[in-house]
Amino acid sequence: AGLELHFPGVFILSEESVSQGGEPSNNFFLVDPLDGTKEFLKRNDEFTVNIALIKNGQPVAGVVLAPALDELFYAAKGLGAWKRDRQGLCAICSGIYAEGQPLRVMGSRSHGGDKLAAWLAKLPHEHTFVAAGSSLKFCRIAENMADIYPRFGLTSQWDTAAAQCVLEVAGGAVTDLECQPLQYGLQRPLLNPEFVAV
Repeated sequence: AGLELHFPGVFILSEESVSQGGEPSNNFFLVDPLDGTKEFLKRNDEFTVNIALIKNGQPVAGVVLAPALDELFYAAKGLGAWKRDRQGLCAICSGIYAEGQPLRVMGSRSHGGDKLAAWLAKLPHEHTFVAAGSSLKFCRIAENMADIYPRFGLTSQWDTAAAQCVLEVAGGAVTDLECQPLQYGLQRPLLNPEFVAV
């Protein structure tokens, strides 16, 4: 309702509903009002609210709010990526993997399974593995707390778009397994292909 009020005429696709106003087009909002439902039910605080503005298949603005952690990540193409928490507001920038250091791998607390285990077993680098919930995995890479997040398994457009924007604006990338950027659109399948965020 808040998006409809402040952006009249812009179509909104949410996991829970579709806006009453606005004509479906190449420019629209993608909203996930509760990303990380399993994390929410487990009460581990790693759930988020995700809002992304999509233009011509790409997320150009994104907001990721982790209300229980009091963390807000947001970004827009050309304007930078930011984090606001109890310490205040700061710009964020993903780092460059330091050769010789263990690769910091992010993964899901609730998904992954055999495919992820097989991928980790084939890594040619020493690595550490950190589990996290929801779209926070992208944000941890964006703030240089991790290096890579391989995702094997289903996600939907609204699960990834906002955090992809935060990570890309911070200097990272999100690609499918053919090294093509994830694409978004009302005419595209709602389910994403498997991907890697770095």
